[in-house]
Amino acid sequence: MTKRILMILAIILAIFMPWKNSAFAQTAAGVRAFEQYCVKCHGDPSATVKAPDELKLHRLTGDEIYDALSKGPHANLQGITENDKLEIALSLGGRKPGVTKITDAKLMKNQCSSNPPLGDISAKSSWNGWGNDATTNARFQTAKAAGLTAAQVPQLKLKWAFGFPGVEQTYGQPTIAGGRVFVGVDTGAIYSLDAATGCVYWSFQADASVRDAINIGPVKGQGSAKQGVSFGDVRANVYMLDAETGRQLWKVKVDDHPLARITGAPTLYESRLYVPVSSTEERAGGIGSVYPCCTFRGSVVALDANTGKQIWKTYTVSEVPKAAGKTSRGVTIWTPNGGAVWNSPTVDVKRHALYIGTGDAYNPPAAATTDAIMALDMATGKILWAHQDTENDAWLSGCGMKDSSENCPKDIGPDYDFGASPILRNLPGGKRILVAGQKSGMVWGHDPDQEGTVVWKTQLVQKLALGMITFGGAADDQSAYFGLKTGGVAAVRLTNGEKRWFTPVEGPAGPGARGETAALTVIPGVVFSTSWEGVVRAFSSEDGKLLWEYNTIRDFETVNGVAAKGGSMAAPGPTVVDGTVYVGSGYTFSVGIAGNVLLAFSAQ
Repeated sequence: MTKRILMILAIILAIFMPWKNSAFAQTAAGVRAFEQYCVKCHGDPSATVKAPDELKLHRLTGDEIYDALSKGPHANLQGITENDKLEIALSLGGRKPGVTKITDAKLMKNQCSSNPPLGDISAKSSWNGWGNDATTNARFQTAKAAGLTAAQVPQLKLKWAFGFPGVEQTYGQPTIAGGRVFVGVDTGAIYSLDAATGCVYWSFQADASVRDAINIGPVKGQGSAKQGVSFGDVRANVYMLDAETGRQLWKVKVDDHPLARITGAPTLYESRLYVPVSSTEERAGGIGSVYPCCTFRGSVVALDANTGKQIWKTYTVSEVPKAAGKTSRGVTIWTPNGGAVWNSPTVDVKRHALYIGTGDAYNPPAAATTDAIMALDMATGKILWAHQDTENDAWLSGCGMKDSSENCPKDIGPDYDFGASPILRNLPGGKRILVAGQKSGMVWGHDPDQEGTVVWKTQLVQKLALGMITFGGAADDQSAYFGLKTGGVAAVRLTNGEKRWFTPVEGPAGPGARGETAALTVIPGVVFSTSWEGVVRAFSSEDGKLLWEYNTIRDFETVNGVAAKGGSMAAPGPTVVDGTVYVGSGYTFSVGIAGNVLLAFSAQ
C-alpha cells in the first residue's frame, strides 16, 4: 500500500471513526501506557527480566493489576501517573479498580419498601433483550406494549433519573419486564429497579464491565428461582441470576482466550442462551509492539439456560491459527483470525437457524466468513451458509498511524464489520428478508430462504467509509431504519431497499464525535434515535419529520441521590414500555462526553 493511500486512510479514520485510533481512548490509553511502562519486562523476547506476558496479565482482575503497580518493583516506575495505573488496570482487567466499594444498592437512599414476587412476566408488557423479539431482532415495540402514540411523543417529559455510582460510561441497554428495569453498567454492577419510580430492589456485582442487554426468562431446577436474568461481561463470563433477588444461579466462561469478551447480548430462546463472542485483540494487536497477533476467533456458544452447560460452540473462522512469521523483536504473528461476533444472534423459527454478522480479520488472509452474514443450525451449531459481503478485510486499530505495530497488515482493509444484528422480516407474498447494516454505510438485503443470496443493497452515504452503521437499525413491517455516523437517520423499503427518506441531524456543538451510531428503536409511527452529541430524538416513521428531542448533556437530580450527568449516546438504543421511554446516557470511546445516568421519559 502506498504512503498516499495510507495518508488518505488516516484522514478517513480521523473523520469518521476517531475512537478507533485515538491514543486517548479509555482502553487504548491503557494499551499505550502498558507499551510505555511494562513491555520491557512483560512480553519482550529480548528482555533480561522475564515476567508474565500480556496474555497472562489479562487473566488478572483490575484490582490485582492496580495493586501490583503500586508496590514492589513496580512502585519505582519512572514517570508513571496514577491515571496510567488506572488505565492499565482497566485495559488488562476489564474493570477499573476500587469501584465495587460504592456500587452496592444497599448504599442507596431509594431502596424499594418491599420486593414482591415477579409472577408471570409474559402477562405484562416488556422489552426483553437486545432486539425485544429474538425472532426478528427488529427493535420494534407494538402499539399495545409501547403505550405511546406518535401524537403523544411531543409531550414526553422526564419522569425520573437514576444515577450509576462509579460509572464513567453507560453501556448497558435497559430491559423492562414484570414492572422492573434490569440494566448493567461498566463497573460490572447489575441493578433491578422499579419501572414506575426508579426505586432499587437489588444489585449484583459481576467480575468485569457489562455492556450488553439483559434477557429475562423462566429457569428450572434452581430452587425458589422462577425467572432468571442473563447477561455477559467483558471477560467472557455469562451469568444467570434470580430475577427476584439478584442471587447468582450459575456462571460460566465461554471462551478461554484472554482478550475474549461479550459485547453483543446473548439471545434467549426456548431455554437456550446463544452467546456471541468478540474480543479486544483488534486493538491490542494494532497498538502493541510485543503482542503475538492474533489468535482470537469469533464464535457463538449455545448454553442450557437452566444450568449454564455448554451444548455447542461454533467458531466463525474454522481453521485454527498457525504461526505465520515473526516481527523484528521475535514476536510470533498468527493467522487466520478475527470474525468477532459483537451482535445479538437472530432466531429463525422456520428454518431452525441463527443469523449473525461477523467482523473483519486481523491478519491476512481474511477468511471467507469475515465481514459476513452467517446462518448456524440452532440444534448443532453447524454452519448452514455464509455470505461474505466484503472480501480481504484485514484490519487492526492504529495501523497506518504513527508508530504502527509490525502486526499491521501490509494492505490495510476498510474495517467493514457487521456490528449490527441482522433483522428478519416478512414480505408480501410469503417471502422474507434478512436486513443487515454494515459499518461501510451499506445496507444489505439477504434472502434467508435462498442461503443468503443478496436481494438488494443500498448505499446510504455518498462515499463508503468507516463507522457509518455501527450498533444497529430497527424495522417495522414496511421499512428498516438506520442511524449514520455522518449525522442523520434514513429509512429504506424492506421489499427493494429503496431509500424512502433521510433526515439530516446537526446536533449541538461539543467535544468529540458526532452522529448517530447507536441502535434505533421503533414503535408504530415513531423512530427513536440517540447521538454522540447527547441528544435523544423521535422522528415520524412516515416521512422522517422531527417530533421531539431532548438534550441529556446536563446534571440530573436522581431518585437514588447519586450525582449524575448525561453524556454521549453511541451504542445501546432506547427501550419503550407502557408509555415510558428509557434511555441510558454517557457512552464514550476515545471521544464524546462521559455520563452515568438512566433516564425515564413519560407523556403523562
